[in-house]
Amino acid sequence: MCIRDSAQLQTHVARVLRNVIPGVPVHHIQRGNNRQAIFLDDLDRRVYRELLVDGTQQFGCAVHAWVFMTNHVHLLITPPRSDSLGRLTQWMGAKYVRWFNQRHGRTGTLWEGRFRSSLITSPRYFLTCSRYIDQNPVRAGLCSSPGQFLWSSYACLALGHPDTLVTEHAEYCSLGATASLRRGAYRSLCEPQVDDATLAYVRQVFRRGERL
Repeated sequence: MCIRDSAQLQTHVARVLRNVIPGVPVHHIQRGNNRQAIFLDDLDRRVYRELLVDGTQQFGCAVHAWVFMTNHVHLLITPPRSDSLGRLTQWMGAKYVRWFNQRHGRTGTLWEGRFRSSLITSPRYFLTCSRYIDQNPVRAGLCSSPGQFLWSSYACLALGHPDTLVTEHAEYCSLGATASLRRGAYRSLCEPQVDDATLAYVRQVFRRGERL
């Protein structure tokens, strides 16, 4: 199923997120406190994923791309209301941290302060962020190609594996008239690594991003 933004996209590539705009996607990152691991094994990731599926349904958020790294999470996500992403993050934090602490015999905080997000305000930047997210494990040296990493949206968007967490966005749907064409186009998009200039730009957006 494809969705379209309910708010008009701006002409510039991306800007600092001042307010969440309902219906406009954001690139969302949440890190472990002091860059500590938030996932110690695949069971942690499975539980986090199950909670995220439940949470996005509860708060009406649509996830278009995702990756669970060792000490942080990337989401390309569209909130339906201005407070939806904050409420989802708070709910996820309470649920997952309680489970993680009980399982691993620890106490205290797990996340680094409050989450950070940047507003996606152009079609081109949407696909750049999706590609950036799915290539994250390759840049981190965890695999040589994104298809080798099990905990990202690449298997769904590029290979057609079922994924209840992913809602295909209109910009992804524009890659081809059929599912096969879209997957092939996305694979081609992700084959070359994000160039240094684009990588620096995406990171710059977050350095000047507003903590929510």
